[in-house]
Amino acid sequence: MSGLVSRSAIHDRKRAVAKTVCYRALMVAITVLVAWVVVGDVAAAVNIGIVANVVKTVTYYSYERLWDHVTWGVAETA
Repeated sequence: MSGLVSRSAIHDRKRAVAKTVCYRALMVAITVLVAWVVVGDVAAAVNIGIVANVVKTVTYYSYERLWDHVTWGVAETA
């Protein structure tokens, strides 16, 4: 199992944060649009989009950071 997990992070935390923020901004827009179509109320759609995406942002960032410690599938550099 020691070959699968690295003690040091492969990617920088700043990179993970940047990826997370960009991805979530796109997802907020999509969620609000879909919620607006479904519920027909802009205010409710914005609330749904914000709450759902705050939860998803924390989940995504945590998942990214976890995978930064897994060496499986990452080529070794010489």
